[in-house]
Order: sequence, then structure tokens, then C-alpha cells
Amino acid sequence: MFLAAVRGLGQLRDPALVRGWLAQVTVRTVAKRLRRRRLRAWLGLDAGGEPAAPGASPEERALLGRVYRALDRVPVGERLAWCLRHVEGMKLDEVARAAGCSLATVKRRIAAAQARLDAELGDG
Repeated sequence: MFLAAVRGLGQLRDPALVRGWLAQVTVRTVAKRLRRRRLRAWLGLDAGGEPAAPGASPEERALLGRVYRALDRVPVGERLAWCLRHVEGMKLDEVARAAGCSLATVKRRIAAAQARLDAELGDG
């Protein structure tokens, strides 16, 4: 990702906008990797493996595994918007800028991702 940012640095017109620009580069890079990972999993080439804190209990590891498997089934655009909002804690307007779409689109994507996760994970 760092190389992609360095290569595109010449395209940045206003240095004051570097944070938003870097967020967009990051989102595009992550989206590409998620699509590639989904394709590899579909082809049976990806081993998976969910990250967990070293001291996590078996129950916490199991729950984290369920969450990651559910997130893997959410379309990339929805997943990115949901993660930027709920994992990274970005404001909705920041998510929209990073994702390169309108505020309304980001809200729809987050709501759709949340609905999919709720259906997949239930109330727990």
C-alpha cells in the first residue's frame, strides 16, 4: 500500500488534503485485496485464518471467527464502508470521501452490511 501511495503522490494537488487522499488510496488497495482474497477462497486457494489476540479465550476466538466469516460474505463496497465506520470509527462524511461515493451511498452500504451481519450472526 505504501508503494501505491508513493507512486500516486504526484497526483496530489493540495498537500492539505493528504489525509483524505491517503484514505482513498488505502480503500482502493484494500478493496482490490478483498476481491482477490474472495476469488482465491472461491477457487479453494486461500487457507483463511482469523486473527485473534494472543490471550483470547476459545469462546472469543470462536465469536471472532463467526464475525470474520460473516464479513467475508458481505460485498466489498458494503464491507469497507461498514468497517471504516464501525471498526475505524470514521465519521460518515469521512467514509464517503474515502470510499469515493456520496453520503447517501455510504449510508445505504453501511445499512446493507449491518442487515447482512444481523441476519448472519443473529442477536448475539
